[in-house]
Amino acid sequence: MSMERARAHLKKHGLEERIKELTVSSATVALAAEALGCEPARIAKTLSFENGEGAILVLAAGDARIDNPKFKQRFGVKARMLSADKVEPLIGHAIGGVCPFGVNAGVPVYLDESLRKFDYVYPAAGTSASAVYLTIEELERASECEGWVDVTK
Repeated sequence: MSMERARAHLKKHGLEERIKELTVSSATVALAAEALGCEPARIAKTLSFENGEGAILVLAAGDARIDNPKFKQRFGVKARMLSADKVEPLIGHAIGGVCPFGVNAGVPVYLDESLRKFDYVYPAAGTSASAVYLTIEELERASECEGWVDVTK
């Protein structure tokens, strides 16, 4: 179901043909980079955090780490990743395939500044064996993000 949701979302932006369905796992940055033959930093990892009322998603470069003080300053809460049992019900995608495409209503998406150093990146596409090739401009448009944030080290 997650792949279908991501595909339908990307289709609205004319980008569904960019999805790569893989024969191996892409559930982690390292696995995705190996499967796609790219540097780990180009994997646009989607991090899911509690925000007190639900969840928020932050996409960051694969080699970036959350800076807790920056996160708290920006969002007003401590950076707490969603527990595994909350990810799929709150976001709409299971761990390993979390992406900003076709998420549940009311889940805001933010892009971290760490992504701006690239011309293209590979976020997941709803499953733990998928990715989608997008330029940064396409990612910004297709993610329907709330905006850019600077919450990584």
